[in-house]
Amino acid sequence: MTVLNNLEPKKVFHFFEEISNIPRGSGNEKEISDYLVKFAKERSLEVIQDEALNVIIKKPASKGYENAPVVVIQGHMDMVCEKNRDTVHDFEKDPIKLKVEGDYVFAQGTTLGADNGIAVAYALAVLDSPEMLHPALEVLITTEEETGMSGALAVQPENIKGRILLNIDSEEEGKLLVSCAGGIRNKVVLPIEWDNADEKYQDFEIKVRGLKGGHSGMDAIKQRANSNKIMGRILADINSELDIRLAAINGGSKTNAIPREMDAALSVKEEDVSKLQEKIEKWNKTLSNEYKTADPGLKITLENAEAPLEKVFSKDTTEKAVKLLYLIPNGIMSMSMEIEGLVQSSTNLGVVITNENEIEYHSAIRSSVGSLKEDITLQTAFIAEAFGAEIISQAGYPEWQYNAESKIRKISERVYKNLTGSDAEIVAIHAGLECGLFKEKFSDMDMISFGPNLYDVHTPNEHMSISSVKNLWEFLVELLKEIK
Repeated sequence: MTVLNNLEPKKVFHFFEEISNIPRGSGNEKEISDYLVKFAKERSLEVIQDEALNVIIKKPASKGYENAPVVVIQGHMDMVCEKNRDTVHDFEKDPIKLKVEGDYVFAQGTTLGADNGIAVAYALAVLDSPEMLHPALEVLITTEEETGMSGALAVQPENIKGRILLNIDSEEEGKLLVSCAGGIRNKVVLPIEWDNADEKYQDFEIKVRGLKGGHSGMDAIKQRANSNKIMGRILADINSELDIRLAAINGGSKTNAIPREMDAALSVKEEDVSKLQEKIEKWNKTLSNEYKTADPGLKITLENAEAPLEKVFSKDTTEKAVKLLYLIPNGIMSMSMEIEGLVQSSTNLGVVITNENEIEYHSAIRSSVGSLKEDITLQTAFIAEAFGAEIISQAGYPEWQYNAESKIRKISERVYKNLTGSDAEIVAIHAGLECGLFKEKFSDMDMISFGPNLYDVHTPNEHMSISSVKNLWEFLVELLKEIK
């Protein structure tokens, strides 16, 4: 049974529901990539599927548009896979369960995948609409955008002829994006020395819950609580006064999502249990006050361990693990002096994982100035070195700089004004778009990015405005019509 069949525009929501039935987390895109190839072949459209599973579908120009410049419609097929702890869902095989509430489409306890499934849906609707007027089209749908843009990196320039690119990976109607941040991923690795657990100690779990989370770039300005850094503060305080041994610290699941939950397993001397309880009570009061606006649901709990701990970190590893968690940079690092209200550089300690032999601290760094990415990485490297940890940098991607002479921006502004009677807002964002990589590959590519209203992306509360999807569809139809 379909959920979105009565929504307009019908084709857009039809294809969005179809792809929602296909698991497509980053790194698990084979099925959705094959679906796109099958879609193209069923309509006798030229299609290319490369080794990275990127898909390029080409559609000839409408009558009268044969001499118009080729246009690239671009988005990515993968999605961030986040769910609530009490939600039973396997992102490797289960479809996204959709629901409609008023003007919004939600998923049931998971991320919706509108980031960036809505771009795929728009593109397929365009390809499936023979009555539309448009130049020759190249629909480019990439893989693994959410985990480092490796799909965009693998795009072969000879497969793309267009030099006008419409990126549909933005999240606010009425805003035309003309610049974005570049980024890099850092992983700090701390070796673990293990000791046998002491029977005279009691075992507990500290849990951080109730946070909103969000997109580590778009939502950085909101300064929401980061569960990993919250735990770092709590453990640093406890460790400074009590004799504790950690056994595990685990928080977050995606480097590009502000982490919402964090768990720490630890042992404490029996005589210090009451002091530990007092510490947790104190931190609940302190943090509730600090985040009463940004994260009013924040809650710290102390629970008995489900099973006795058999081994714990050595005292030295406990000290290092806590101090790294506390000191690794996080949050806004600088604001733009040129564009009011724009975050210039930030870093997000998105994932902390305890493995058998090491603890991993994963951060996503973003900046519209390349040298500042290097500066934050260097800060992190010095901190890691001080505690005997290793830093590994990977998945870097460039920023997209503003082009004052952009023709597609001027056309887009005119079309938006004609449709709405209002001026579109021209903005730069503190998030990574594939536009930076495409500008590096195609120096003469003229680009614009836009999209419908999406909310709380990268969280289980992600939702999409139905009316805004309709408005942006009308904008896309008219924009293609005006490119001659």
